[in-house]
Amino acid sequence: MARMETLRYGSEPSQFVELHGSPGGRGTAILLHGGWWRARHDLHQLDPMAADLVAAGWYVANVEYRRIDGDSGGWPQTLDDVRAAIAAVERPDALPAVAIGHSAGGHLALLAGGLSGVVALAPITDVPRARAEELGEGAAGLFLTGDDPAASPIRTLPIGCPHLVVQGDADVRVPVEHSRDYVAAAKAAGDDVDYVELPGVDHFRLIDPADEPWQPVRDWLDRRFS
Repeated sequence: MARMETLRYGSEPSQFVELHGSPGGRGTAILLHGGWWRARHDLHQLDPMAADLVAAGWYVANVEYRRIDGDSGGWPQTLDDVRAAIAAVERPDALPAVAIGHSAGGHLALLAGGLSGVVALAPITDVPRARAEELGEGAAGLFLTGDDPAASPIRTLPIGCPHLVVQGDADVRVPVEHSRDYVAAAKAAGDDVDYVELPGVDHFRLIDPADEPWQPVRDWLDRRFS
């Protein structure tokens, strides 16, 4: 991979960004990893994706943020971290900034705001629904103890920028119905949203840039931000 630098945006151990490549190029890709906001998962999940995007001409900001399970994260601290990280990254005004998030990272990408575009890979779109369906081994209840509508992308529409949702129909971590319902709501709210549903694809194949499910993301980025 191209050179990497670390940027700190706060004093907490998890408040940092790994920067790959050089500012400019096609724009800035802001990566937000998944893992149900849990502390045992970190930004290195998306290292292969970062390398692929740098090779395609993007400046990549791979974001770490405070998580639950003893990392002082949760709602709204974790989203506050993501917004602070994005604000701290050098981004030429004339070039696009696109957030690409997987699972819990997709949830954060859809809520971040102020971006040129968003790619949400099997995103968590409705936190109370995830809690009620006991997804993520109870993580949703740890992330959000109440029922703040601002914590759920499906309840904060429209997001006001082009976005792509990619979902595998064999996903048992975030069921496909969640993405279908989100996309329908986003379209009804007037958002510019594209949806790709992949037959037989599970939760984690979406973040492997060497696998076919990643190709719709590259195609969308090329079409929207070439």
